[in-house]
Amino acid sequence: MDNRWNLRGKKALITGGTKGIGKAIAHEFASLGAEIYIVSRTKQEVDHIINELADNGYKALGMAADVSRKEERLNLLDDVTEKWGMLDILINNVGTNIRKKAVEYSGNEYQHILQTNLTSAFELSVKCYPLLLKAKKGSVVNVSSVSGLTAMRTGAIYAMTKAAMIQMTKNLALEWGEAGIRVNAVAPWYIKTPLTEGVLNDEKYYDAVIGRTPLRKIGNPEDVAAAVSFLCMPAAAYITGQCLPVDGGFMVYGF
Repeated sequence: MDNRWNLRGKKALITGGTKGIGKAIAHEFASLGAEIYIVSRTKQEVDHIINELADNGYKALGMAADVSRKEERLNLLDDVTEKWGMLDILINNVGTNIRKKAVEYSGNEYQHILQTNLTSAFELSVKCYPLLLKAKKGSVVNVSSVSGLTAMRTGAIYAMTKAAMIQMTKNLALEWGEAGIRVNAVAPWYIKTPLTEGVLNDEKYYDAVIGRTPLRKIGNPEDVAAAVSFLCMPAAAYITGQCLPVDGGFMVYGF
């Protein structure tokens, strides 16, 4: 039973792993016995969390890279291959949003959100496939959003990328199931992170969010990290192609 509910000895690559949900996943994984590889754009932040984990007795590696850029994705994969030669877990967590009405976006903003949220997740998954094969029972978890499941007031491009991540999850699960690689997604609602801090400071908006959340509270990054960890555990060995909302009941909200 103990072997089913941990990540002991697993090697996990986490994108966007220095803040918010990604940081919580890194700490959760490490506490469950995984070795962590952190990637984020800022070297100082990567070094900080590596040292933070090391101070707690955990194994962690990492590098600064912008995974929205092809060359930097390839550099990342080269380093993971050199350091580990295989991969048990890939967490596609990195993401960004620009909250505007659809008619207000520039072409550059469209490309930035698309490359950061979707293209990076797809290409990293495909490039990591040979490394995941070597693990025999590899696992990919894509951090999507309830925005990919239902409409929001703004952020159409963000929502489009998150919906595409959920469909990507289903397709890759189908294609890679025979190889023993499981692919799942989580879809958080509002979580207390730097990305949501600004809008949640608006009292009227905050009250509207809480009013549509059956549990009547905003989630913490650790809530998402727990769900992601479960999906990567041996205990979830028969779960693939699924999207698990971590939303305080938001997706079942009714009048």
